[in-house]
Amino acid sequence: MICKTILNILLCHIIDTEVVALNKTSEIICQAYAESRKALLENEAKTICAEYNIPVTKFKLAKTVKESIEAAQQIGFPVVLKIVSPDIIHKSDSGGVMLNLKNVNNVKNAFNEIMDNVKRYNEKARILGVLVQEMAPSSIEVIIGAVKDPQFGQTLMFGLGGIFVEILKDVTFRVAPILKEDASEMINEIKAYPLLKGYRNTPPADIDALTMLLVNTSGLIMENPEIKELDLNPVIVYERGLKVVDTRIILE
Repeated sequence: MICKTILNILLCHIIDTEVVALNKTSEIICQAYAESRKALLENEAKTICAEYNIPVTKFKLAKTVKESIEAAQQIGFPVVLKIVSPDIIHKSDSGGVMLNLKNVNNVKNAFNEIMDNVKRYNEKARILGVLVQEMAPSSIEVIIGAVKDPQFGQTLMFGLGGIFVEILKDVTFRVAPILKEDASEMINEIKAYPLLKGYRNTPPADIDALTMLLVNTSGLIMENPEIKELDLNPVIVYERGLKVVDTRIILE
């Protein structure tokens, strides 16, 4: 674990101009350590997740209004804009999130409003731009988390997500790595499982996609022991497929 972390840091310093030789995940982790950052930016976290076949929403980093509009047009409306700053952890509290932007004017106004909000919230914040991402349709929300426990090592958590996660605390845990069978058990164990199977007018969730998401997340944290915490919340699950909307990765 320590050896890999040190190797990542050394590679950043030794092959500064050839860092592309590293895989994308190692490059991002290496860069964060080089900048003395523990919390990855959301675009970095989503890039890592995508490397492990975790289906995040489409996204692009934009530094200007023009780039934001171009990104939104490429991704397709409606979109979401989120502030990207190493000094802003709670994006919503800073007024750094704008949802359901349906056209060019919405994006333009949202970009300017986010910049004004964040500067009022923290005038010294380093602003790298905004994350333009697709607005995922609503459906059942779940959460997947991981934390490195001092005794058990990498531990996975699964449960009902969104606004209910803190209220209901309907979650289950496993020590990583896990297999498909373990992932299936985790899904079956939560009290809200009947909701995932379909309830009244709510269609059933894609249990196979959820199972693979848990397995792939297990692979991500096992192959990158520098990861101390990981949150995928919410994960919006559809009748076919799913989308990871928000991601958070904290390094040791």
